[in-house]
Amino acid sequence: MPDYITLENIFLVLAVFSTIFYIIKMCLFLFLGGDVEVHTDFETLTDCDPSFNFFSIQSILAFFMGFGWVGLTFLTQMETSSWIAFTAAFVVGVIFMFISAWLMFMIKKLDKNVKIDMNDYVGTVGRAYTAFKPNSSGQIEITINDQLSVLDAVNLSDEEINAFMPVKIEKYENNIIYIIKV
Repeated sequence: MPDYITLENIFLVLAVFSTIFYIIKMCLFLFLGGDVEVHTDFETLTDCDPSFNFFSIQSILAFFMGFGWVGLTFLTQMETSSWIAFTAAFVVGVIFMFISAWLMFMIKKLDKNVKIDMNDYVGTVGRAYTAFKPNSSGQIEITINDQLSVLDAVNLSDEEINAFMPVKIEKYENNIIYIIKV
């Protein structure tokens, strides 16, 4: 075996490269989003499990990152034997792997899908986003759960509603919002 292939160098290479890739992967996750939505025009049988995923690229990188840095530290700073360094590195790597998987699981739980019952918003005042001709459809702006939403609606009255005029949700039937001018 060449002189430059030592356990210390193996730990160092694993630590540096896995840390670099871990940081790149984490930045991509945080700034570009962790999920990719694919909309297709066909039907298929697929199974997706959003549960705790222990073996992912992120957790494997975390394992090698912890394994490399702890192994290197035990060999160089604490001057322990190779077996103790390897064992400590393995244990800490598994702990890093678990922590990384747990953090990703908790981050994915933050994604919330809120079911809105539009019947609760009957009588709410918003404003027309587009102009409505009598008995025609358009869009309204309304605040739902402290978030401004643009929704499709139908003008229930026989008068025209200009854009940005106040409107009131009169009723909600068959997934259609009916509005009147305020």
